[in-house]
Amino acid sequence: MYTIFKSPTMKKTITILLIFISTKIFAQQELSLDIGDALAMKTLEISYEYYIGYQSSVGVSALFNFEGKTSDFRYNEDNMFTPFFRHYFTDSNNWNYFGEIFFGINTGENEIEVSGIKQPKKYTDGAVGISIGTKYISNGGFMVSLLGGLGRNIFTETAPVLVPRVGVNVGYRF
Repeated sequence: MYTIFKSPTMKKTITILLIFISTKIFAQQELSLDIGDALAMKTLEISYEYYIGYQSSVGVSALFNFEGKTSDFRYNEDNMFTPFFRHYFTDSNNWNYFGEIFFGINTGENEIEVSGIKQPKKYTDGAVGISIGTKYISNGGFMVSLLGGLGRNIFTETAPVLVPRVGVNVGYRF
């Protein structure tokens, strides 16, 4: 039986299996809601985050803007789908600071000038950006985070140049 573990194929298989098992043992996930947007504006943003290590995670946020077009204060984006990568600067279990890079696929309506007349024009664009934030996680899994950042739309001229990424999130880690 010992000779089985000497074969290079078996060693590779066992190594891959151990790496796979160790990543699944650590795997933590979070689901959160941006209550800042929900309370200040009629906007719903839900986020999912998957930890790929003690100091790194990947996730996605989905923003849906229900605020009327005539409102004084609203996001330009009607919808935004935002995959992100976060790096945590410490390995604290409860309180941590992070940096984030994101790519926000956003849609909305923007006024453009055509022959001296401003007309609404629908757009879809992608914004590349960075954010910073802080997060508190209780021992029971309750999570609160604050984040702020900015992205730049890069594909069309009809979209607004800048895209904000701000939030006061509450959620649960499982």
